[in-house]
Amino acid sequence: MRRLRAALSGVLGLAMALSLAACSEDSTAGHYAADGGQFQFHSPGGKTEIFYPEDERQELPSFSGEDLMHEGKNISLDDYEGKIVVLNAWGQWCAPCRAEVDDLEAVQEELEKSGQGTVLGINVRDHNRTVSQDFVKDNAVSYPSIYDPPFISAASLGGVPASVIPTTIVLDKQHRPAAVFLRSITEKDVLDVVRPMLEES
Repeated sequence: MRRLRAALSGVLGLAMALSLAACSEDSTAGHYAADGGQFQFHSPGGKTEIFYPEDERQELPSFSGEDLMHEGKNISLDDYEGKIVVLNAWGQWCAPCRAEVDDLEAVQEELEKSGQGTVLGINVRDHNRTVSQDFVKDNAVSYPSIYDPPFISAASLGGVPASVIPTTIVLDKQHRPAAVFLRSITEKDVLDVVRPMLEES
């Protein structure tokens, strides 16, 4: 029982730390490094954007979660096999997330037009689902989002820094990180990474 209490205390402490760090530019931001065939997040001087040459990329583990807009329906990374996926961890409470939503929508339009990918949101730390759904409707967001208040789906990505919101990760067609942005993005930021991938066979 004492061990169980200690474990629960550790989990609650982590949850509190993550909630306090919301919408932060975390000084521990860094890059992925290969470690036993998996990506782990490390910190080389607090970079907020990291790019990976193709020969250094490694596939992320798959993950899934409930569709924000359709209760009872799941979305999985595997649903987009062979496609580019632009992951964006966001919360309607986060001002930079609100600022970048039009840019992400423009990225979605280009990916949709090409038929080669999607933006996939991960809605975190929003415990009022209706408020998040209203945000999506009010901003005419067409790309899907996983509803993930406790950041469980996002945490399964293998060391993505949960204390930095927004975070955007561009995955290539093999679902390997090509770029990570630990800040608010612009349409150009993402499309500069995506467009060369669209031209690949």
